[in-house]
Amino acid sequence: MSAHPGPDGHTAFHRLHHTGRPLLLPNAWDHASAAALVRRGFPAIGTTSLGVAVAAGLPDATGATRAETLALARGLTRLPALVSVDIEGGFSERPEEVAALAAALDAAGVVGVNIEDGRPDGTLTPLARQCAVIEAVKERVPRLFVNARTDTHWLAATGAAGTPRLSVTAERLEHYVRAGADGVFVPALTDEHHIASLADDLGDTPLNILLSPRHHTYERLAELGVRRISCGSLLFRAALHRAVELAWSLAHPGSDPAPLPGYAETESLSDAFMAAQT
Repeated sequence: MSAHPGPDGHTAFHRLHHTGRPLLLPNAWDHASAAALVRRGFPAIGTTSLGVAVAAGLPDATGATRAETLALARGLTRLPALVSVDIEGGFSERPEEVAALAAALDAAGVVGVNIEDGRPDGTLTPLARQCAVIEAVKERVPRLFVNARTDTHWLAATGAAGTPRLSVTAERLEHYVRAGADGVFVPALTDEHHIASLADDLGDTPLNILLSPRHHTYERLAELGVRRISCGSLLFRAALHRAVELAWSLAHPGSDPAPLPGYAETESLSDAFMAAQT
């Protein structure tokens, strides 16, 4: 597949969300991880903003990795796979600037983007503004698959907000679809009844759920009507964990392995690097 997949690549990526089976989208953080996933046989790959940020010694979800994200995307589109890129909140408060970034990614060969409404301060972007972002991107690059992520449940899971109401999530998703989103994403949503309810209400619009091995399986999410399943930072965290535990076991044979690190623990790995830059 060329670096510029054209309409066939974009159409193929859209179709992967409508095959009768969920699209399992593994998330890479550098060229090696992406190339390994493609070599294993995955037709489409995404990126993980946490992995990209921490690998660069930067914080996640703060808009600090625009250059790193764009550079990685341009490299990944050389691989024989369909590439979707996590652009956090768009790296700008201005819809037209987010649309310009989307156009640059599309020109590089990217077929999809993931745009979130969570802010660094733990709040949600005002609904009207987020809809304006989605509209601007779809107007500028109509063929690009826009996966609109709402952090109503994610902020609650990370302790940045109270318990979310499903009605708030559903309202945001409805508006994002009206604004032109091709798919919607609700990370940290694990309640099976709520997942099935949203999937049913969305009809043909693909619902994307973040895989949480403690709560559900690929097969169960398929039964609930989910069309796309993301790995998020899971692969990045697992790779770090395995590498560290292998090194530790060589030096300390027979030692008990440490648990898989969570999001916050993994993000903190960039703290020392960031402090050294100030």
